[in-house]
Order: sequence, then C-alpha cells, then structure tokens
Amino acid sequence: MKKVIGFVAVILILICSFTSQVFATSDVDAQEVLNSDSTSQLIKISEDQKEELEDYKVKYGSDAYGLTAFILNKIRIFSIPFCFLGIVISAVYQYVIGIRKLDVRYKGFYTMIGFITLFVIAQILPLIFVIVIKGFGRS
Repeated sequence: MKKVIGFVAVILILICSFTSQVFATSDVDAQEVLNSDSTSQLIKISEDQKEELEDYKVKYGSDAYGLTAFILNKIRIFSIPFCFLGIVISAVYQYVIGIRKLDVRYKGFYTMIGFITLFVIAQILPLIFVIVIKGFGRS
C-alpha cells in the first residue's frame, strides 16, 4: 500500500511540475487575458461540436440517430486513452506489485481483461450501429 501511495505522490508531483503558469503585470490584465482567451476557445469548441452534431443529424436523417452516432463517436475517441491507461495500471498491478502478492496479481489480470473488453466494445459498437442503421434501416 505504501508503494502505491508513493507512486501516486510521484505522479502528482510530476504533473504539478509540468504545468505552466501565467504571469501578468496586474490582476486586471491577467483576468482580461484569461477571460478573452478561454471564452473565445470555449465558444469555438462549442460551435464546432454543434456543427458536428448537425452534420451527424443530416447524415443519418434523424435527430435520434444523429445524436446516437455523435455520442458513439465521442465514446470511441475517448475510450482509447482511458483504456490504455487502465491497461497500463493493470499491468503494473499484475507484473510489478503482483510478484509479491498473488491476490493483487490476479486483480491486475482481471482488470486488464475488463479494460480490453471495454476497449473492444467501444471500438466495435459505432461500426455495428452504422451497419445496422445504414445497411438494414434507413438509406
């Protein structure tokens, strides 16, 4: 348990050391810069997502099918780093910590199988949706 806490502490320290800071001459200038940059970026991201959602709705010919395809695509994209991170953590449990503790080794193995299964489902589900909707359903 102490090794896991130490590992997490080292990771947090590394993350904090790689973050950048913004320095300005006054608080008002810094606040204006942060508000203008972040607001414009958020508005741009929001508009891009709305356009992409509308493209999916037009492509599939229905609001429900378009929204479903949009959500499945986002799940497909975000599952890649999430599952790879889960597989790496499971491998650490299985091969590093599990050398001394067999119950942790099996826990790492089973969580690795779970993350691999989740990854495969998240990658195949949008393909199945497209085949069913485009192939058998609407054209």
